[in-house]
Amino acid sequence: MTALRKVMKDGLWTNTPIFVQVLGICSTLAVTNNLRNTMIMVLGVTFATAMGSWTLSLLKDLIPRKVRMIVQVLVLSFYVIIIDILLRAYQPAISKQLGPYVGLIITNCILMGRAEAFAAANKPGLSFADGLANGLGYGWVLVCIAFIRELLGFGTIFGFKVMGGNFTPWTIMVMAPSAFFLVASALWVANVYKARAEAKKKAAPPNQGSAAPAAQK
Repeated sequence: MTALRKVMKDGLWTNTPIFVQVLGICSTLAVTNNLRNTMIMVLGVTFATAMGSWTLSLLKDLIPRKVRMIVQVLVLSFYVIIIDILLRAYQPAISKQLGPYVGLIITNCILMGRAEAFAAANKPGLSFADGLANGLGYGWVLVCIAFIRELLGFGTIFGFKVMGGNFTPWTIMVMAPSAFFLVASALWVANVYKARAEAKKKAAPPNQGSAAPAAQK
């Protein structure tokens, strides 16, 4: 239970793919001008990462070392193709809007990173939790950025108008440079918070022993 808690905490907060590992930046810039598309991308990456890590962990003792990365790409591609087929079948409009980005989930460094760094050396259940946590850790950052970009770029949230009639959309928020700015700002805030937490931890006095010092004779 302690290991599971640590894995979830790392993926969701202390070792998030975007803030700490700096992975998955390309999709952060590409799809975060729309919350609906962002949610689809987040669910797709989370599903592929969790199921891919689980499957590769099950197969890790059967995969020859020389073809390990080829098999990893093959397994991860299988789950990405499932996502693409389901979107085309049940959400064709969203599939058309996302275009090639769903298929490009396989190029997301988070998938291969977790497969190689974690699933290759851990049990299936823990690997699934690691993939799930990293997918969600990647996802909440994207959702926050998409919320700001859609609100200021279109005046909407999930396509519903929320800003008044006098609101002037910020055109730059629809463009990729705004994503660069927001990701950089988020990284800066996260690193400042982390540095302050570490400094505070180092400055804390060491624990004192509970036993009173022996009296000198």
